[in-house]
Order: sequence, then C-alpha cells, then structure tokens
Amino acid sequence: MANFAKPENALKRADELINVGQKQDALQALHDLITSKRYRAWQKPLEKIMFKYLDLCVDLKRGRFAKDGLIQYRIVCQQVNVSSLEEVIKHFLHLATEKAEQARSQADALEEALDVDDLEADRKPEDLQLSIVSGEKGKDRSDRELVTPWFKFLWETYRTVLEILRNNSKLEALYAMTAHKAFQFCKQYKRTTEFRRLCEIIRNHLANLNKYRDQRDRPDLSAPESLQLYLDTRFDQLKVATELGLWQEAFRSVEDIYGLMCMVKKTPKSSLLMVYYSKLTEIFWISSSHLYHAYAWFKLFSLQKNFNKNLSQKDLQLISSSVVLAALSVPPFDRAQSASHMELENEKERNLRMANLIGFNLEPKFEGRDMLSRSALLSELVSRGVLSCASQEVKDLFHVLEHEFHPLDLGSKIQPLLEKISKSGGKLSSAPSLPEAQLSQYVPALEKLATLRLLQQVSKIYQTIRIESLSQLVPFFEFSVVEKISVDAVKNNFVAMKVDHMKGVVIFGNLGIESDGLRDHLAVFAESLSKVRAMLYPVPSKASKLAGIIPNLADTVEKEHKRLLARKSIIEKRKEDQERQQLEMEREEEQKRLKLQKLTEEAEQKRLAAELAERRKQRILREIEEKELEEAQALLEDTEKRMKKGKKKPLLDGEKVTKQTVMERALTEQLKERQEMEKKLQKLAKTMDYLERAKREEAAPLIEAAYQRRLVEEREFYEREQQREVELSKERHESDLKEKNRLSRMLGNKEIFQAQVISRRQAEFDRIRTEREERISQIIRARKQERDIKRKQIYYLTIEEERIRKLQEEEEARKREEAERLKKEQAERKAKLDEIAEKQRQREREVEEKGRLEREAALKGTNAPPARLAEPTVTPAGTAAPAATAAAASGAGKYVPKWKLQTTEVSPPTAAPTPSETDRWSNRGPPPGDDHWGNSRGPAQNTDRWTSGRDRAPPAEGGDRWGPGPRGSDERRSAFGSSRPRPTQR
Repeated sequence: MANFAKPENALKRADELINVGQKQDALQALHDLITSKRYRAWQKPLEKIMFKYLDLCVDLKRGRFAKDGLIQYRIVCQQVNVSSLEEVIKHFLHLATEKAEQARSQADALEEALDVDDLEADRKPEDLQLSIVSGEKGKDRSDRELVTPWFKFLWETYRTVLEILRNNSKLEALYAMTAHKAFQFCKQYKRTTEFRRLCEIIRNHLANLNKYRDQRDRPDLSAPESLQLYLDTRFDQLKVATELGLWQEAFRSVEDIYGLMCMVKKTPKSSLLMVYYSKLTEIFWISSSHLYHAYAWFKLFSLQKNFNKNLSQKDLQLISSSVVLAALSVPPFDRAQSASHMELENEKERNLRMANLIGFNLEPKFEGRDMLSRSALLSELVSRGVLSCASQEVKDLFHVLEHEFHPLDLGSKIQPLLEKISKSGGKLSSAPSLPEAQLSQYVPALEKLATLRLLQQVSKIYQTIRIESLSQLVPFFEFSVVEKISVDAVKNNFVAMKVDHMKGVVIFGNLGIESDGLRDHLAVFAESLSKVRAMLYPVPSKASKLAGIIPNLADTVEKEHKRLLARKSIIEKRKEDQERQQLEMEREEEQKRLKLQKLTEEAEQKRLAAELAERRKQRILREIEEKELEEAQALLEDTEKRMKKGKKKPLLDGEKVTKQTVMERALTEQLKERQEMEKKLQKLAKTMDYLERAKREEAAPLIEAAYQRRLVEEREFYEREQQREVELSKERHESDLKEKNRLSRMLGNKEIFQAQVISRRQAEFDRIRTEREERISQIIRARKQERDIKRKQIYYLTIEEERIRKLQEEEEARKREEAERLKKEQAERKAKLDEIAEKQRQREREVEEKGRLEREAALKGTNAPPARLAEPTVTPAGTAAPAATAAAASGAGKYVPKWKLQTTEVSPPTAAPTPSETDRWSNRGPPPGDDHWGNSRGPAQNTDRWTSGRDRAPPAEGGDRWGPGPRGSDERRSAFGSSRPRPTQR
C-alpha cells in the first residue's frame, strides 16, 4: 500500500494507471486511500477522489468496493459536510442508471433480455455448460450477457444506497428519492421479485428505526417533514404494488401505512387518504371481500364530499352509485354460521384488522360482524343521503332488491336496470386520485343477489315448483348456475330447498321447521313422556335399581358432554400443535438453508479476503524494502552534500555503507549542527539586546522635544478657534436684531387675526358642547325608560315563576298524598288477604288432621277382631266414631290433638251409624289392609299407598304439576277426589 503525502497525489496516480489501462490497480489504490485511517478528516480533494472511485466501480461493476467506499466516506462526512455525501451518492446513482440505459438501448428485445426470475441468483450450472459446449452464441444469450449484468448492478446500487442512507435524519429526502427510483425501476421492468425484497428492506429499516430511536442522528417521525417523506414513500410503494398486480404486497403496504399512522398518531392529508382508500377498494375487490370493499367506497365518498370542493354533480352521482352498488354486491347471508370454532376465531381477528384498516375502531370484545355488516351499511347509506345522490337506475335497483316483493317478475324488472348500469361509468374528471368507476364490474354480483332474492321470495309462496318454471324466472343464469347459488344459500341457512331431478321439481322447506331449535326433538319428546309417566305412575317409596340409576343419569350425561367437549378441544389443540410444528419445521428448514448459504458465502468471502490480505502483505513488505533503500540512498546523498559543504572528510571508498551507519553518521552531524546553531542564536540574542537598549536611550530626548512642540501647536489652534467663534456669534446677533425690526410693524395685524380665530373657534365649541349635552340627556332618558320596562318585565316573570312553582308544589304534594293513600290501602288489603289466607290454611290443617285421625282410627279398627266390628248397637249414641277414634288413638299411645278431645267430649249425641255404613268395608270390597287380589299388606304399606300422592314434598320453585303455591294440596284432592281413601271395587 503506497502512502501518499496528499490525497491529490493518489488521484494523480490513479489517472496515470487508468491511462495505461490498469483500472483495477487504480481502483485498489483509491480504495486503500479511502479506507486508510490517515485521512479521517474531510477535505475537498476527497470528494473528487470519491467521484473517480465510483466511476471506476461502475466501469468494473464492483458493487462491494462501492459500498465499502461509501460507508467510509459517510463516516468522514457525517458530522462535517453531509451535502458532499449527498452529491457523491447522486453521482453514483446517475452513473449506474446511465450505464443500465445504455445497455438497454443496445438490446433489441428487452423482454427476452430481462427474462430472469431473480437478479440476485447466480447462473445455473446447466446454463454454464450450455454456454461452454455451444460454440456460437445466439442473440438472446448475447442480450442476456449484455443487459442483465447492468440491471443486476443497478439493483445492487439501489440496495447499497438505501442501506447507507437508512436511519439518517440529515439525508431523509435523498433516501425517499432513492426509494422512489427503485420503485420506478421495478415498475418499468416488471421486477416483481426485487419489488418484494425492496418492500421488505424498507419495512426492516422502519422497524430498526423504532427499535433504536434514541440513538444519534435518527429521524424523528413526529416531525411533519419526516412523516410526510415516509408516508409518500409508502404510498409510492402501494401504487406500484397495485400496478404490478402484487395484491398481497399491496395489502402489506396498506398495513405499513396504517401502522405508520398509528405510530405517530397523526392523520395524513386528505389527498393521501383518498389514494389510500382508492387502493383499498381495488385490493378488497380482488380478494372478493365485498363488505370491506363497500365500506372503503363509503369512506372514499365521505372524503370526496367533505374535502373536494371542485367535485361536480356528475362525479358525485357516479361515486354514490358505486357505493350503493358495492353495498348491494355483499352477500345477504353470514358465512360464519357454518364455520368451525377455529375458523370463527380467525374470521374475528381478520374482521378486526380489516375494520381498523378501513377506519372503524372496534373493541376486541365485540364481534366484527355486529359492527360491520351489510344491513348496517345499507341503513347508514340511507341515513347519510348516499342513496339520494345515486342515479335513478341504482335507486330503482335498490328498492326492487331490498324493499319490494315480486317473486314472479323480479328477473324481468332487474334485467333492464342491470343493462343500463353496465353501460354507465367512466373516469372522474374532478377527482383524479380516484380509480375509474366501472359499474359493470358489479353486474355479476348483482345478478347473483337477484337470484338469491328470487329464490327467497318464491320459497314464501310456493312449496314446489318445476325446474323449467324456475329457469324462466331467472333470465340471466342457466339452472346449473342457479343450483350452485342455491347450494351456497342452503349451506348458510338463507333458504331451505331441495332439487329433485328425477321429478324435475324444486321443493322449498321452512327454515322455522328445519331450524337448529328442533334438531333434538326426539330428546324433547322423550323428556315429555317421562314427565307424563311420573304423573300417572308415581315412583314407589322403595328404591329400586332403576330409581338408583335415573337420578345419576343427568350427571352422567353432563360428564359425557364435558368429556366430548374436552376431547374436541384436545383434537383442535392437537391440530393447532401439528400445524405449528409443521410451520416450525418449515421455518427451521428455511433457516438451515439460509444458514448453509450464508456459511458458504462467508467461507468464499473469507477465502477471497485471505488471498487479498496475503497479496496486500506481500506488497507492503516489498514497498517497505523499497522505501528503506530509497531513504538510505537519500541520507547518503544528503550526508555527502554536507561533507562537501562543510569541507569535512568524506567516507572512504572501501568502507561498508549501510542504512544504519548512514543514519548514525547523519544523526551525529545533525547534533553538531544543532549545537552550533544554538550558540549562534545565543550570541545573536545578546547583540540584539544591546542594540535595542542603545536605540531607546538615543530616542528618549527626541520624543520629549516632539511632545513639547505638539503642546504649543495645539494651544495656538485652540485660541484661533475661540476667536472665530466669538466673531460668528456677534454677526448672528446683529442679523437677528435687523429681522426683529423688520417684522415689528406687523404685530397689530397679527393680534387682530388671532382674536378673530379664537372667537370663531369658541363659538363652534359652545355649539358642539350644547348639542352633546342635549344628546346625552336624551340617551339618559331612553335608558331610564328601558330600565323601568326591564324591571317590570323581571317583576312579572318572577311573580309568574313563583305562581307556577307553587302550583307544581301543590300538584306534587297532592300526588304524594294520593300515593301514600294508595299505598296504605294496598297494605290494608294485603293484610286482610293474608289474614284470610292464614284462616284458610288453618282450616285446611284442621281438616287434614281430622282426616288423618279418622284414617288411623279406621286402620286400628281393621286390626281388631271381626266380632267387635259388628257391634254398633252396644255403643252408646253419644260416643260415635269420633269418640271411638280418639279412644283408639289414645289407647294406641299416639298423640291426639286437644281440640279433638274437646270435640269428642262436647259434641251433641248423634245418631248411631247404620249397619251398612259400619260394615262398608266388608260389603263393598276388601279391607284397607288387603289389595284387590286379597293379598295382605301392612299398615305402613297401606298408609303409603293413600298418602303417597298427597304427602310427598312439592317440587321447588313453583309448585308441582297441578299448580304453584300452597294450594297444591287442595288441587291434588280435587284431581284425585276426596282426601279419604276409597278402596277400588272389583
């Protein structure tokens, strides 16, 4: 590496090498100079060196050398002269673009020359073999070798410049300009792969800017200029993506713009928003997202109406027609009804993202379809007046499809309207940023909507219709297409229908009958039958095996349901894990491939760097040896010159001369010369000191004499000036006296004129003052009258308000008294009703207790010997069945109520029971202890038989099957007859 004392020398050396055809060596020399640590301060010659260096890099297509040089020059210029770096980069871009244009102009067929999928990919092995084997080169191959390398170098140039200028606050404009040129390059030559990479590079630059925003010289996105540059770049990216047809990249660009707006929390200009929503309409239409397409058109309509003052009535009508047709093109059913849980979650996240992009901020807890829906959009269009601005054909179409009911002639009414709509549309003259409004693109969706409406309306009036008749009702589709549309409608529960091709008919059903609510009708029917069985055949008290299973059946069903739900969630989780593992495997494979490619590139770079370092080391050693030899020769010549000049003894011819001996001899001579020079300087300083002292001693009296002369001259000058000033004052006084004498004769006239002027002005002043006082008095009187009127009005209003307030208070007091009276009456009525209810319950309890005691007495009578049942005549008249019942109860050791005993003692004598009544058990059927077939049962079983329906605990909350509340016992008695048990007759 050659060391140059000045940068200009390196530039001259490079020119010399270029002239002899050694451009590579010239480039290497300039590269060594630029990367050297010796020249870290910016100088003007460095800019010229960079121009020459970049010229060589472009000629030799050395993109890596250009990148290294620009990085080093950025370090030098960043804090001193950034404009120089800007000029250098512009020169570099101009050279690369010019070379690419020259290569393009030399190619005859650009499409064949640029038939390369990836500019960064190397040539394939088969292409290299073909180029070696085939001796003659075709035109396509020559074009490829001529044009493709320059376009590849131009692409590397754009990447290099963007990498150097990224996150630099002082060169934001140049960064935006470079990005714009790169976008135009991709657009002009249809470079889709490079455009995707370019978008990813810019996206990564913005991410790094947000990640390291606190570092030095980082752009501030909160500044309006920086934000505008970044937004312009993203909008250029969006425009180029849509023009290239890269809709996925266009959607990502829209997300970048939305993220940038959310990052700085500022709304861009209305013109940019119009471009934003116009591109959104195209993206959503291509992706068949008709709902979001319609909402984007609605936002675009609002922006045009609010901010475009030059919008004509024709363009407004065309835009509003597009909005209404876009809203009508949305399918009238929700596809989420037939989707799975995972699809619903994905759809929910997608709806939230789309709503945010369109400008509707939805909370995550709300469903996106609840906010963004077809019905909500149509009602919004009607309320905002969009429909009123549309054309007449669009209005008629809207009313026919949404409000009218014409099942038999719907197609004939819509077809002429669709023909008129398909012919309308065109470019918007007063809104150039909007896309061309082509209403014909909505015709297929509108025909599909008309078919769905026709099927829906026909299903309401027909249960069966022939296929030929239905085909005649739909004039714009074949029946096969109608069948496909109907399949989609049935899948989404929009209409219920079946197609029977054997009979040639279409059968319509009822959505209410085939709804989800009756899918489990068998289970409901089984539950109803179970309830009926429990009412007819009560469950016996003795627990059976089935009774032990049935209570746990609900728990078992619930557990089984939970187990199935858990199994479903596990299956879905396994599917998600499998998909995640698949994505991880693909990502790992991609990372391995990239890592292997990176390792291969790094190994190649290391090998090339090692070879370059070895060559550089050998060159440095060789230059060091040559430099040492030149220095020794120069020192020897200098020593010989000094020896000749000082008449000293030269070196002997036979003496061995080396660099060391020459340097020692030179150092000795230099030391001697330095000592002699110091002695001379000391002697010269002493001489100068004596000379200066002598000069000052001689000059002192001369300076004093000059000072005295100067004092005399200044005193004389002062006296002359004083005398001249006195003379001038006398002359001015004499002239003033003469002027006074001349003007004294006009003094009388002056006093007369002054008196006239003063008297005239005094009269004018008195008149104005009198007028002013009169005007002020009038104003005072008028204001006094106004105040009186205002006071009276206030007084009247106060009295009226007080009267109204008193009336209101009286009305409120009356209402309160009425409410209190009603409340008191209700309380009294409730107390009376409660008292009546308590008495009724008391009577019921008494009747029940009486019936129970009678049954117990009857049961005890049954257990006694038969001979005692046939002795009614022996019993006295005063002790009838109640007395016997009480005695039996007390004799059995059971509790007898006090009132029962009192009734027995106090009750008057009654007639003795007849033999038929006494022997009714023996005459009419088996006794209570036997069943219908004569089987003997115990008292407990007999009691359970007759009390099971009455004494069972009522169901919670609302009573049993005969009615709610405490009156269930009476209703049960009314349903089953008397509360007393009656045996069944045979």
